[in-house]
Amino acid sequence: MVEKILNSESGNVYYWISDTINEKSLTLFFMHGLTASHKLFVNQVDYFEKEYNVIVWDAPAHGMSRPYNNFSYEKAANAAVDILKENHIESAVLLGQSMGGYIAQAVIKRFPDRVKAFVSIDSTPFGEKYYSKFDKWILKHFEGMAKMYPDKMIRKAIAKQCTMTTHSYENMCNMLSVYGKDELCHLMAIGYAGFMEDNCDLKINCPTLLLVGEQDKTGNVQKYNKEWSKDINVPISWIKDAAHNSNDDQPEQVNKCIKDFLLTISAS
Repeated sequence: MVEKILNSESGNVYYWISDTINEKSLTLFFMHGLTASHKLFVNQVDYFEKEYNVIVWDAPAHGMSRPYNNFSYEKAANAAVDILKENHIESAVLLGQSMGGYIAQAVIKRFPDRVKAFVSIDSTPFGEKYYSKFDKWILKHFEGMAKMYPDKMIRKAIAKQCTMTTHSYENMCNMLSVYGKDELCHLMAIGYAGFMEDNCDLKINCPTLLLVGEQDKTGNVQKYNKEWSKDINVPISWIKDAAHNSNDDQPEQVNKCIKDFLLTISAS
């Protein structure tokens, strides 16, 4: 993998891409969740990079892609497509964990031809009907509520909520460590509020895989995925002994599900 930088007026976006792009292979673009970084996918990169073209990034306003002015899902979607263009890649399989799933859907919303397939990892759907007025209120006022809690308590709560295994917990703590308390609270706020602003009824026409940790207790992820599954007629692949960061909790299960899904894409 080679490190590259996408320059933009809002800030630099760091990403890592296979040393050589094989035009005959699928390109997998892994998109991490809110407050995380490309380090969330270390087990996926190791597994898939020998057979596929792989891209991971620190999303705008995350990890090394800071400072970044006025984050929005539109900007993130544009940055993702600019990375594809910069590397002469026509389309990619977008694999988004949590917020990364929102960015993937933001790309589908604006650039459907750029998306070969979509893998949702513990994310939730675009669609007005899924989210109640209370959900929207909570997400819009998250920053003020988060600032009421001590710094260490917030970090521990986030990492504990997202993970089940020791490795995954420590990895999440490490990814959170780069942010000061105010930046962390603000990042969560713009991530959640920005989703509400970009959310819309969205028809996804590309092949789709839904992955959810059996122990994912974050928000209403399980509830929304069950509704989403029925609406798009795609079964949920439940990941045993995994929470919100299911790909980091149980990489072998997740990698197998993704690989089986990719084989159906390749065959078509």
